[in-house]
Amino acid sequence: MAKPMVRFTRVLRRAGLTSLVACLALGAATLPGPVIDENRSEKKQETVVLAGGCFWGVEAVFDAVKGVSSAVSGYAGGSKNTAHYEIVSTGTTGHAESVQVTFDPSQVSLGQLLKIYFSVVHDPTELNRQGPDTGTQYRSEIFYTSDEQKRVAEAYIEQLSKAKVFRTPIVTKVAPLQAFYAAEDYHQHFVAKNPHQGYVAYNDIPKLAKLREEFPEFLKGGKQ
Repeated sequence: MAKPMVRFTRVLRRAGLTSLVACLALGAATLPGPVIDENRSEKKQETVVLAGGCFWGVEAVFDAVKGVSSAVSGYAGGSKNTAHYEIVSTGTTGHAESVQVTFDPSQVSLGQLLKIYFSVVHDPTELNRQGPDTGTQYRSEIFYTSDEQKRVAEAYIEQLSKAKVFRTPIVTKVAPLQAFYAAEDYHQHFVAKNPHQGYVAYNDIPKLAKLREEFPEFLKGGKQ
């Protein structure tokens, strides 16, 4: 007879709740902290753009992290004239649903944000999809805004790959940020405004629960 967690996972898969299954699977492995991180001594604020599936959950997670002053849902990787939800959703514009994270490095470093990104936000081994969402607009990608961010991101991916933390290869791309376009107003803080909406309850609320469980020291207001 299958163990309780295995049976529970099978039920979730049959119900189509694959994103929650991925979240549970990621919980089985503890990611190491980044060996290479940024120099935080002279920085007061910086911005990085992170893509990892539907931007609702990505935004909700980072909005709860201490040192993050702003988490904005939007689009990166495509042009301004097609940066609209209905068009991006076709998967033909080159955009990725992304979140612009503005943070204070003296409170949380880029490397620490990336640890949360790889362990809580999404499954970095899924190519052009996250759970029930498929298409290049849901790809895993780090859009850096400085050479130092590029160095830290690439080094951490290499570190995780060599450690074989995940059962399959990491597919996360690392690219320079050309432009970021904020999404429509109704997408901003969607999880906070709609915690009982079906998609949110099954795909995003578990990410917040995992954040509280795995990283209480990084929560706004301290351990909760």
